[in-house]
Amino acid sequence: MKSKGRIDKIALFGHKGLIGSAILKELKKRNYKHIITAERKNLNLIKKEKVELFIKKKKPKIIIIAAARVGGIIANSNYPFNFLYENLEIQNNLISLGVKYKCKKLIFLGSSCIYPKLWKRPFREDDIALSNLEKTNEPYAIAKISGLKLCEAFNKQFNNGNPKFITIIPPNLFGPNDNYNVKNSHVLAALLRKFYEAKKKKSKYIKIWGTGKPKREFLYSEDVASVILDLLETSEKKIKKHSKGKFSHINVGSGKDFTIMQIAKIIKKISNFKGKIIFEKKYPDGVKRKLLDISLLKKISPKSINKLTYSNKEFENKIKKIFLSLNYKTFKKLEKNSSYNLSI
Repeated sequence: MKSKGRIDKIALFGHKGLIGSAILKELKKRNYKHIITAERKNLNLIKKEKVELFIKKKKPKIIIIAAARVGGIIANSNYPFNFLYENLEIQNNLISLGVKYKCKKLIFLGSSCIYPKLWKRPFREDDIALSNLEKTNEPYAIAKISGLKLCEAFNKQFNNGNPKFITIIPPNLFGPNDNYNVKNSHVLAALLRKFYEAKKKKSKYIKIWGTGKPKREFLYSEDVASVILDLLETSEKKIKKHSKGKFSHINVGSGKDFTIMQIAKIIKKISNFKGKIIFEKKYPDGVKRKLLDISLLKKISPKSINKLTYSNKEFENKIKKIFLSLNYKTFKKLEKNSSYNLSI
């Protein structure tokens, strides 16, 4: 697909979000000529008839699904119906239309929350278990597992088990175009905003949910986007060889994690905040640890691993880059996931 793939029409859904915008940037960097996108206000991905008219008219050969209803612990807890229903509808519409209109390849963005709540080692691709999910984001996890299994079922039924439709499982992401709403954002974005505002207001302390002990794996969105394109350009034959045809989803991670307390201290240093960090232990921690096993990725795309393995200093510099780009105008512009009471 390397040279020929540059001329294929690619429909990228979710192009303004954190990972979607990073994928769009990487597609342009790699000289893909025909990239199709759609504004949310012009195309409601929940409405299948409208999505079908769009696909039928644009005729993409590759679909990348980066669109989803996303959020942190509060949003997941308060809007479980939205997280399950909307994500099921979005991915079912796009995957089924990818089948109907004979797309050459489809990339579905999953989430590390598909793996069990309690586990003693890094998650492998065959560790999916519906009976042991973290309750605070169970609806979102179930939706993502459903999308993953739909891609897998297509490959088995229509493509002789060859992974034409694949799912990418990333860890926690951060980078440009993140959502910084304190109530609805993911942990690193929420912490960045908290420390930014605490520094501006010269607060004496900052409050963070939980104990600070849970461990999370973090990657810069643009690095993950580069790996996603590496996998898009990898042959079905090679992916099947290393996955042994058992599944068509691939973990994309760094193999390294940090406690929330460590992340808070890194951002405190970057922000030059002089106050105290208070962990509110009455609030939930979520999963104790979410670290991905990337053995399969190393076999399929060894060149990708170097893009994801940061030194502590490199990791700190990537966070610093984002922190220095923040301001109140940025927060207001990017609070696109702050409302969940959407019409159905």
